[in-house]
Amino acid sequence: MPARGKRLFAGARNRFNPMPAPPTPLSLATRGDLYARLGAMETAGLPPEKAFSLLKFDARVQPRVEMARKLLAKGQDPAQAGEKSGLFNKLEARLVRAALAAGSPARVYRRLGDLYTQRAMQIASMKAKLWLPGFVLVVGLLTGPLPGLVAGSLGIGGYLWKVISPLLAIGALVWAGLRLPGWIRDSALEESVDTLLPRIPLFGRMHVRRNARDFFESLALMLEAGLPMLDALPMAVDTVGNTRMRRQFEALHAALEGGATFAQALHLVPQVGNARVLAFAQTGEASGTLAEMLFRHVEMESADLARFHAQVAAWTPRVVYALVAVWMASGIFSGPGLMSQLPPDLR
Repeated sequence: MPARGKRLFAGARNRFNPMPAPPTPLSLATRGDLYARLGAMETAGLPPEKAFSLLKFDARVQPRVEMARKLLAKGQDPAQAGEKSGLFNKLEARLVRAALAAGSPARVYRRLGDLYTQRAMQIASMKAKLWLPGFVLVVGLLTGPLPGLVAGSLGIGGYLWKVISPLLAIGALVWAGLRLPGWIRDSALEESVDTLLPRIPLFGRMHVRRNARDFFESLALMLEAGLPMLDALPMAVDTVGNTRMRRQFEALHAALEGGATFAQALHLVPQVGNARVLAFAQTGEASGTLAEMLFRHVEMESADLARFHAQVAAWTPRVVYALVAVWMASGIFSGPGLMSQLPPDLR
């Protein structure tokens, strides 16, 4: 077959047989459960193939477990099997691989299990606090148009539309909000949005601290697992979601290669989240406990972020209640009113 024909045939084959999409990440709760179980079985001395054979999850996750078990049976290590099966992401696989080289991944498994379980609990707590205001909103939507239905100015179709249309609008906004980060990522808007986010009052500061916390947490995990600082830094930088902050942390690598200590290099980063980490890094390097000191900083930052999220979760229902009350009151006062709905002889 001529070369041009081969290229055309290959292009058509690729269109009809596209490359499989990478597996979706596991939920935080599932990842926490996975690593907690692996950590317990590793501590108990079970070999990896036996440990993975004992893992039981729902139908969405179990095929990945079975694939990992088959890869282990073929001689691959847990880091390779976990990453290729979609159980581990790239950072997690790197941590497990480094821990295996140092001896046992039990400590890394436990760290990851605690980390993901804590974050899953925080998110679940916030969601639980939003159920009641959501219920109040639905009740308000159902009762708002009732006077018009009772008075006859609204038919059944009009009443249902007045109830359903706000719900559709709210659902569309929530759907768009959840997918907005994915749409913005790697687009022309990403740089502008990442520049704007840290400047948002109140929430911008927390955005900076959360991104910096993720960096220091990943770096501490890799240092504890035994990775050298210069090898660990690029992987830790990849966990920073904000592009402008990521570039700031990328400068650490060049500074360290130039002979600076980690604490000295951190002074070159404008947004370290909380300046407390500078003292922690200096103390950790001087005492040879850098990973431990970074973990201490991460725990304090996570506690501060959790308190902030708890306050947001506490105030969000109040704001929703107030908005629903204002909306219902405006519907009552802007409507025809009770007197106009009464017969003339009863007014």
